Amino acid sequence: MNPTNEPYKEYPARSSGARVGIIIGVVAVLAIIAAFAFGLVDISQTKQMKAPDVSVSGGQAPAFDVDTAKVNVGTRTTDVSVPKVEVGTTQEAVEVPTISVDKAN
Repeated sequence: MNPTNEPYKEYPARSSGARVGIIIGVVAVLAIIAAFAFGLVDISQTKQMKAPDVSVSGGQAPAFDVDTAKVNVGTRTTDVSVPKVEVGTTQEAVEVPTISVDKAN
């Protein structure tokens, strides 16, 4: 119900330019891949690559004077309380599960 009695305005559907651009881009990439796959495009190297000649002269590497702490590693003997546990065994009768398998005829 429309209490103001204003006419209903229907807005036109928005067209997404970005969506169309993405679809065109995907189709273009697939077309390029298909062209290479079917042999429609062949790229051959005509010249070998050669790195440029570079010469370096002069300059000086930095020098540092570093003082570090001296670390001494060694061992020493000390007394430590260690618990002593007595372990023994006894014979007891217990029920254990059994399994028997009969071969099929």
